[in-house]
Amino acid sequence: MKTRVEETIKKHDIGYNCAQAVACTYCDLVGVDEALMFRLTEALGAGMGGMEGTCGAVSGACVLAGMKESTGNLEKPNSKAASYKLSKEILKQFKDQNGSVICKELKGVGTGNVLRSCEDCIKDAALLAESILFSEEA
Repeated sequence: MKTRVEETIKKHDIGYNCAQAVACTYCDLVGVDEALMFRLTEALGAGMGGMEGTCGAVSGACVLAGMKESTGNLEKPNSKAASYKLSKEILKQFKDQNGSVICKELKGVGTGNVLRSCEDCIKDAALLAESILFSEEA
């Protein structure tokens, strides 16, 4: 697929949070309207809870994994394992590249040791989404 990484940065530059920038850039590939994806991922920015949780960019990529793999079978949920496998791989590779998946650790809060900027986290998460989730897309 043609990379969309620069589109993620453009979205972040106009005010999308990190999760929205990643998830909204690829939402068409998982059949979700951009306005809906924007709303669904709004609370995932800033590492959930004011930098306390998982990086928003990688969270956005994991939302895409669930949207790609979920069967939506409410009567007999049967696709969790496939979604978990993809999100686990995204998290593993992101952590291997950056040393953490926790926003405040990535930003050096409390340590002064910045591991990765938001822009670089967004780029990394977008590249992982492209390679792990959408490598077969045109």
